[in-house]
Parts: sequence; C-alpha cells; structure tokens
Amino acid sequence: MSEAPRVRLVEAAFFERPVDFRFPFRFGVARVERAPQAFVRVRIADGKGRSAEGWSAEMMMPKWFDKDPALSPDDNLGQLRASLRLAIEGLCSLPANTAFGLHAAAEADHHRAASRHGLPALVASYGLALLDRAVIDALCRLKAVSAAEAVRGNLLGITDATAPDLGGFDLQHFLATIAPAPKLAVRHTIGLADALSAADLDPSERRDDGLPQTLDEVIAAYGHRFFKIKVSGRPKEDVERLSAIAGLLDARFDAYRVTLDGNEQFESADAAGELLDRIDGEPRLQRLRASMLFFEQPIARAQALSTSVATLARRVALEIDESDGDVGAFPRARDLGYAGISSKSCKGFYRSLINRARVAKWNAEAGTGRYFLSAEDLTTQAGLGLQQDLVLAALVGAGHIERNGHHYVDGMAGAPAAEQAAYFARHGDLYETASGRTRLAISNGEVNFATALQAVGLGSAVEPDWAAMTAD
Repeated sequence: MSEAPRVRLVEAAFFERPVDFRFPFRFGVARVERAPQAFVRVRIADGKGRSAEGWSAEMMMPKWFDKDPALSPDDNLGQLRASLRLAIEGLCSLPANTAFGLHAAAEADHHRAASRHGLPALVASYGLALLDRAVIDALCRLKAVSAAEAVRGNLLGITDATAPDLGGFDLQHFLATIAPAPKLAVRHTIGLADALSAADLDPSERRDDGLPQTLDEVIAAYGHRFFKIKVSGRPKEDVERLSAIAGLLDARFDAYRVTLDGNEQFESADAAGELLDRIDGEPRLQRLRASMLFFEQPIARAQALSTSVATLARRVALEIDESDGDVGAFPRARDLGYAGISSKSCKGFYRSLINRARVAKWNAEAGTGRYFLSAEDLTTQAGLGLQQDLVLAALVGAGHIERNGHHYVDGMAGAPAAEQAAYFARHGDLYETASGRTRLAISNGEVNFATALQAVGLGSAVEPDWAAMTAD
C-alpha cells in the first residue's frame, strides 16, 4: 500500500443545471416536478506543486433534506446552497492533509457552522459530501487511478478518526478486501402517485417519449425483480394500494423482492406497527409480505431515534435514512433496534464506507447477518452523479440499488447534446441512445457499469459542460 498523499484544496466552485421531470414524483407529503442538479468543481495541489481537478454532482431535491412545511421548495434549495458554501469555506481554510484527513478535520466544524445557520444535519451533510467526492475525484486523477483502486490501497487515508467505535477493527484489511462488482440489480421505485397499469393513467397524462410510464410497462421494458414501494402513513389506504401492487407482481413473477419506504410518514413505531398488522391480516398480501426485505425510515426523524423500536424490529428489519444526519447516527440507531442504514452519495462517500465497516464488525461479533447497508436513491441523474453513486454502491457491496432518476426524468435532460454523446461514447455499457437522448440502459433488471468502475477518477471519464450551467 502506498502512503496516502497529502493535498490542499486550492479552489472550489459549484454550479447548477435545471432538471424537469417527465411527471411528478410523490414521496411522503412531497410532490416534485422539477429540481436543479448541483455540480462541484475543485482543484487540489500536493506538496510538489502538482495539481488536478475533480468533480461531483447531486440533485438538489426539495422537501427531502428538510421537510419543515413552513419552508418552500426555494427555501430548501437555499439551504443546500448555503451548505455548499460553508463546505467550500471550511475545506479551503485547511492545511494539507490526506483526502480523508481533510474531511475529518472539517466535519465537526462544518456541522457546527451549519447549525449556527439553522441548517439541519442532513442539509449540512450534503455540502460536505459533494466537496469530499470532488476532492476524491481530483486525487484519483492526480494519481491516475480509479476510485476502487484508491479505496483498496487506502490512498484516501481513511481511518477511524470520525468513528471511534471502530477502534480495534482492522479497517485497512477491510478496505483492501473490497471487491466491487461491475453490475447491480435495479430496485424500481413505485411512487405514491405512480400509475400501475394503463387503466390507472389519465390519457392526458400519457407521455409521448417512448419510455415506460406505468408499473407494468416498466417491468416489461426493464425486467425488474426488485421494487421499492412508497407508503403514505395511512395504513388503510396503504394496504389497498399495496394489494393492487401485489396483484400485479404476483401475476408477473414466481419470485420478487420488495422494500417499503415510509419517508417519515408514521408518528411512532406503534403507528408503523398498525400497517404491519393490516398487511399480515390481508390474504392478498401474503406473497408480498414474505418478499419484504426491510422497512425504510417509517418514523419521522424527530422521533425516530428517541425511543426503542425493538418490538417493531422483531417483525421486520428496520432501516434509517433521513435520520442519518451524521456519522454517529448508525450506532445510535442500532442501540434502539434498527438493523440497517442507507447508502446515499448525498450523505457522504466516507460515511457509507464507515457504515459498511460497522456492518462487517457487528455481524462478525454477533455471528449473524442481522446488520445491513442498502443503496438508495435521490432521483440521481444520468452522468456524473449517477456514476459516482453506482461506484459507491459497488464499493459497499450492495447487491441491488434503488434507481428512480431514469423513470422520472428522460435521460440526460438538460445536458447539451455533445455532453450526452460523450457519456455514451465513453460509458456505452451503462447507456443507450434513443429519441435524441442518452438514457440509462437497464437489461434483465440490471445495470452494467464496468467503465465507470474502471475509469480514472471517481466514476466518470467525461467532464461536464460547465458553460451549460449557472455558476453560483
């Protein structure tokens, strides 16, 4: 293993590109029809005067990072911009360190600064996550290696500095033995407003873009066998919709797997338990219930980590997502009975790797496979953001990943034609072209991304078109 190089963040900036949805995405109480995508560009330099650029990208989804009903979508976007500015200011002020060392030195101060500005922890995580990924990308380009090589050789300098609970765990060995697969099954998101069949779709809402729109069309087009189902927190209504979904899946498949996503819509574990009671008592849901892998963030984050969920957790594996506001969230959740946590690029590259190490440590200690990390989505868009997220999911050993950006957005919508063509030329295993768009290619329910995994940098061989964006 080579020694992790020390670098400084010399300059950083962020940009935005608008993204319009094909049709609204409804999750929890949110209904989103458009949102910007943020792009970060940094330059790092080492002690020998060598420098390199790095990039990252992520959607700026309103009504997910902070669900305060008093805040408008524009207010939410303003929060994310503030987080990015604070992260740039903090990291640029630091002396030379390893890539992870910069993150570790900045993390606590960044969260404190965000808190002083009234930004919740999840919002704070967003800004630092994008800066970290751009620095990682730059370091990999400086050393002419892929992110997988950088992680396995620990060129990032990852330690347990931000996770003292990993003391005694052989983190170096864990990283060295990571074997990312260049293929993942895609777990399709079924939003609360998504039509299940043509009979459910108002003809006026039909899109003439050649892409599948209803659930049965999606299955026929992509071959999914993994599904993520949004539930509303209204058990009676949820059971009726779940029954309609189950009827379609049961008729299509001998075997399938589902996860439920509560998006914080249940006030308590007892309220979530009522939904499980109704599911268990509904004959139409027997196969779906047997196919359920876990229940993601059913309880509102204000209460989710305040009381034990052990009784509910004995009935179904529970995972936190929105409650994952800082690197210490998973151990706190575990103490209350949760078994899983989500990996999302918007929360942090290092956080996902640390949480995956925790899973390995805890399962080895318990002699079971109880603890897990799943790969979830933030309407991740084709191109840089998608590819970085896929690489991270592969590094943490996810066998399947939620993907919904391709469903709600038509390919690289908003990106210039030349940029779209460049992604298809350099990452043709991951994309296809149709109707003038470069689109995610899903076959037999899977995506292949060997070119992203092998690319020098963090996931992409293509530089975004900065001129086609708005600078902050």
